[in-house]
Amino acid sequence: MNFISLIFSATVIFSTLSIGSDVKKEIRSILEQRDQQIKELVGPEDTELTEAQREKLRRIINDMMDFREIASFALADKYDELSRDEQEEFIDLFARIIRDQSLQQLDIYRAEVIYEDIDVSNGSAIVTTTAVLEDTRIPVSYRMQKRAGEWVFTDMSVDDAWTAESYRRSFQNIIRRRGYDALIENLRKRAEQT
Repeated sequence: MNFISLIFSATVIFSTLSIGSDVKKEIRSILEQRDQQIKELVGPEDTELTEAQREKLRRIINDMMDFREIASFALADKYDELSRDEQEEFIDLFARIIRDQSLQQLDIYRAEVIYEDIDVSNGSAIVTTTAVLEDTRIPVSYRMQKRAGEWVFTDMSVDDAWTAESYRRSFQNIIRRRGYDALIENLRKRAEQT
């Protein structure tokens, strides 16, 4: 390898490392800002939230979720068999249920977040954190993709249980035993309770 090739290779490597580092900083900054907004809304323990505050909190928590991606993963091959209208109904119901569940245990949002690692590759990232609440340490991880210039969640894990994977197992089990119609009817009923 001649000297010019060596210089070029070194430049490419350092440039790639720098870009990766910048992306990690960008992701961390986005998540830290989101976390700060959530903490300000949630307030200290025993804080009673108004309905407007709960709705704002629901938006902050869920607006980064790519519900279409999570829903299609959870339904596996069945998703592609659905008509466009059926897909949209499924995504809507699924998103409503997850949004409602996101406000069931507010204490987790009061936890201190320690960023362990941000692994970036080809427009995707896996963010590994630990949520520390009192004496409890809970691993929380995110799978992210850059879509239309914005970083979004395509899955998240709390205590090593991935959301999309858990739903996929559950949904596939229902579809195998009782069919898709039973699954969608179940989701309609759950969404009505939100």
